[in-house]
Amino acid sequence: MRALKSLSVATAATLALLLCAPMPASAQANCDWYAKTAVRQQQINASKQCGLTGLSWHTDLAAHRKWCQGVPPDAWKAEAQKRSQQLQACEQKKG
Repeated sequence: MRALKSLSVATAATLALLLCAPMPASAQANCDWYAKTAVRQQQINASKQCGLTGLSWHTDLAAHRKWCQGVPPDAWKAEAQKRSQQLQACEQKKG
């Protein structure tokens, strides 16, 4: 149960950062943040055995960064938010 609360806090914090905190000014910094967040979300997915799969669920940092660099900010923000919501749903099922 404590692990699930920890996941809840981590997921909520990620989402809060995504939606509320100002992003770094440069596109490179934005995509670095996105890629690191995507990898961390996949690590949570694996550690909590959520079983989430698809094109955005992997730990290839360079691939996440490259994808981010090719899309507008709204797209990578939405993708990070979508993964966060899927992790929250996993949490609720297991809780």
